[in-house]
Amino acid sequence: MSNTTRKRISALLTYLALSIIFVFVIFPIFYTFMGSFKSNQELLTSGSTLIPQKFVLDNYKQAWSLANFERYTMNSVFMSTFIVLGTIITSTVAGYCFERGRFRGKNLIFSIVVSSMFVSLGSLTLYPTVMIAKWFGINKSLWGVILIRVLGMNVTNLFITRTYIRTLSTEIDEAARIDGCSFFGTFVHIIFPLLKPLIATIAILEFRHSWNDYMMPMVFTMSKPDRMPLVVGVISLKSSGEAASSWNLMLAGTAISMIPMILVYMIFNRYFIEGMTAGAVKG
Repeated sequence: MSNTTRKRISALLTYLALSIIFVFVIFPIFYTFMGSFKSNQELLTSGSTLIPQKFVLDNYKQAWSLANFERYTMNSVFMSTFIVLGTIITSTVAGYCFERGRFRGKNLIFSIVVSSMFVSLGSLTLYPTVMIAKWFGINKSLWGVILIRVLGMNVTNLFITRTYIRTLSTEIDEAARIDGCSFFGTFVHIIFPLLKPLIATIAILEFRHSWNDYMMPMVFTMSKPDRMPLVVGVISLKSSGEAASSWNLMLAGTAISMIPMILVYMIFNRYFIEGMTAGAVKG
């Protein structure tokens, strides 16, 4: 067997494997969007079919009005925006300090912080978190969720930020110091503008996490339903009386909640990949 034939077979098997993975990944999304245009009767009687017999656009209108999606969407936009902006600031500042800073125990502290990635306590941390938020009086507002997510420091963001900053030449810092820039002045005026791919990566990761977050926003807005974000509103649609058994409305609501995440990823995809792979190979 010639090398050319081997390469063609290898490429064919690669594309075949990728196609299978693509189908498994995209099928739930495709089914959700197609199901959101079906009537509830069609979903219950012939739910296995993908393409609706008749496209029912009224599903979105009913879901929007029944679940108060307009209000919930604005709540999600508000919460996600502040979480993303706050996380970008805390992650980049922390990553810069750990990479360029000179203080005792830097590597030990960083190792301890990073090691927390491998400790998963799940919902066990929810109760003490709520108690702390209650002590500060922010347990009944989305501001509580925002502050906890921003100040809680996502370890993954910190890790990729430090790795990315490591790829930037230290000569930039030295030149800035010669020009009279302080440590944080160098970060604000020199380093931060060079972190565009990294910022896009952090923004996508945090937007995905905050937009899809359910447990903590649900707990913090339980007593004030008008402050629920969109994902919590979609789940609440199950028990909203008229929509309790209306799977077409549930799928319409789920589709609405997926659209912003898909759009954000499509827009920032190039920067996301560049930021994630930065520092993987050093020349």
